[in-house]
Amino acid sequence: MQAAHAAIDEETRAPATPAGCVNVEGNLYRRDAKGALVPDELVKVQDKLEDETVRKVFGYAEELSAQIGRFKEHTFDDVDMLLAVFAQDYSDLRGGQKGNVTLTSYDGLLKVQVQVADLVQFGPQLQTAKSLVDQCLTEWSADSRAEIRAIIQRAFDVDKEGKVNRSELFALLRYEIEDERWLNAMKAIRDSIKVIGTKRYVRFYRRAKTTDAWVSVSIDVATA
Repeated sequence: MQAAHAAIDEETRAPATPAGCVNVEGNLYRRDAKGALVPDELVKVQDKLEDETVRKVFGYAEELSAQIGRFKEHTFDDVDMLLAVFAQDYSDLRGGQKGNVTLTSYDGLLKVQVQVADLVQFGPQLQTAKSLVDQCLTEWSADSRAEIRAIIQRAFDVDKEGKVNRSELFALLRYEIEDERWLNAMKAIRDSIKVIGTKRYVRFYRRAKTTDAWVSVSIDVATA
């Protein structure tokens, strides 16, 4: 009897709403990019297949992202615990500047590097630096090399997130130019640099023999 009731309940139970759909009084709709509800039967089959594929792949991506996040935290915890053990008997000899540390397996074939980098932000002095550099470029335009002008331009260009190109900007500081405006511009760049925090990174390397070069073990989807 119970089995019969269960079968009836299963038959009368409302079907689950497919992912990406909205059930309105028994009718299925899909919300488009403008927020409008479009009847499911009016959506192209190709668009449905694309939507299904994106949701399927994205589900795996979110799960993998969470797994990598947990892995990173566990890695830092394991390294910190090891250093705490060493610190009981030594002065944390394996730690480097700013907490950087390199650990290797006993056979010398596996390596884990934990690095601490400063998070840098540029202050308003950067605008003064750009103005001074622009003055130099205007005067040097006839004689300055094209590649130097390109580097200077890229240094002050902002990316899609509104951030300047740090590596190109720091490259300017290495040029030995005696023009007083250039020197003042470089001083303004240095004065604009503000350390607002730090971030820890972990990298993994392996090699087949101790005479081989280290090969990075990628955990980046773009390079895996």
